[in-house]
Amino acid sequence: MADGSLSGRSLPGRALSGRALSGRAFSGRGKDLFVNDSADLVRLRLDIAYDGTGFSGWATQPGRRTVQTEIETALRTLFRSPELRLVVAGRTDAGVHAVGQVAHCDVAAARWASISNAPSGKSGSRATGLPDRGLRRLRGLLAPDITVFGLQPAPAGFDARFSAIWRRYRYRITDADWGADPLRRYDTAVWRHSLDAVGMAAAAAGLLGLNDFAAFCRRREGATTVRILQELSVVRSAELIEITVRADAFCHSMVRSLVGALAAVGDGTEDRSWPASLLALAMRADAVTVAPARGLTLLEVGYPADDQLAARAREARAVRQPISQ
Repeated sequence: MADGSLSGRSLPGRALSGRALSGRAFSGRGKDLFVNDSADLVRLRLDIAYDGTGFSGWATQPGRRTVQTEIETALRTLFRSPELRLVVAGRTDAGVHAVGQVAHCDVAAARWASISNAPSGKSGSRATGLPDRGLRRLRGLLAPDITVFGLQPAPAGFDARFSAIWRRYRYRITDADWGADPLRRYDTAVWRHSLDAVGMAAAAAGLLGLNDFAAFCRRREGATTVRILQELSVVRSAELIEITVRADAFCHSMVRSLVGALAAVGDGTEDRSWPASLLALAMRADAVTVAPARGLTLLEVGYPADDQLAARAREARAVRQPISQ
């Protein structure tokens, strides 16, 4: 896995337990929660990593290789469930990587019991290092550029997308004359001009908080662009700059557009106040360059305590209203 551990959470949250889904199951489809009181289904949490180089993004697209299609195909084979669907925490674009992606699916409880041989209803994970039979079989159905390192029943009320309280991404960029380290060429973008990381960090500070990021997003009908940007840091180490971004959610192309705006400050094209000035715009700013996909990796998704998962999902489903200027 790239770049070591995924530590550094600064908001409340903890790993979800492996206890079985009890009572009511939530489908994650539409705006209403699907209720199944028969206990015939179990909701599974999947922890996923992938090299995005060979994929046309996460989401299923006809005739294209995507992460969702690959994993769903494997799960449908494993669980003999042709209608199985994944719900994901963050839909990554083509070429974007992940080491901490989270998804869920609902499967027949009887089939799960027959596949999993883990004690106490739990399953294998990267944390224990002891994958159960089901997890090993799933990995065997996947290509080498995808791995599932955790597969376990989720707590009641868990929704991989709507229960999340934050997502953290890292963008790697180098301004070295010789380009990216050959061993990191697939997860490091190259900038052809020298970058002032101090100036980029100063510009980043003006973007934090609750804002309408319409200038940094590709518009989608009916979707809000209001987000809470919780972290935007810029750190240089020799010729490498790492930009870490954390928010409650991201709109389409937002992270790479933020990086592109900061890079414009770093190479002297724009001044430090320019990125924050774009927050006044109600539409995408054509002047903002979308940074290359290869430099971006989804590091981690944060969730609240188990007893707050359902409430968080209900809150997240409510569409934010535009911010009055």
